[in-house]
Amino acid sequence: MLTVSILIMTLVLFLDQGTKLLVVTNLAYGESIPILFHIVAITYVHNFGAAFGIFAGQRMVFILAVLVIVVVFIIWRKDFLQAGPLAMHGGGLLMGGALGNLVDRVRLGYVVDFIQVGWWPVFNIADSAIVIGAVSLVLLAIRSELQ
Repeated sequence: MLTVSILIMTLVLFLDQGTKLLVVTNLAYGESIPILFHIVAITYVHNFGAAFGIFAGQRMVFILAVLVIVVVFIIWRKDFLQAGPLAMHGGGLLMGGALGNLVDRVRLGYVVDFIQVGWWPVFNIADSAIVIGAVSLVLLAIRSELQ
C-alpha cells in the first residue's frame, strides 16, 4: 500500500508540473482562456503566498512547512499504513501537492496558478491535491475519534 501512496504522490507531482509547464509556455502572464461558459477558465498568474495568496512573501516559511510535512509523513508512515487506504491515498495526494508547489517556490520564487472557477481564486493541480488529501485525513481522524 505504501507503493500506491508513492505512486499517487509521483503522479500528482508530474501532473502538476506538466500542466504548469503547458500554461507557462503557451500563455502570457495574466492571459485567460474561457473554457466553460465563462465559468471555468485557464488563467496564468503567479502566487507569492499560500492558498488564495494569503501570507505573501513568506517563501521560506512555506519551504520549511513542506519539509516538515515530508518528515512527518516519513516518521508516521507505519501509522498511515495501519490506518488504511484512505490515509495512504490522502497522504500521497497531500505530499504530491506539497512537493509540486515546493518545486515552484524553490525554482521560481512563486507558485504558478492557472485554474479559475467563477469567483474562486485561481489555483492549480497541487492545490487541489493538497485540499483533497487534507480533507481525507481530517475525515479519517474524525471517523476514528467517533469509533
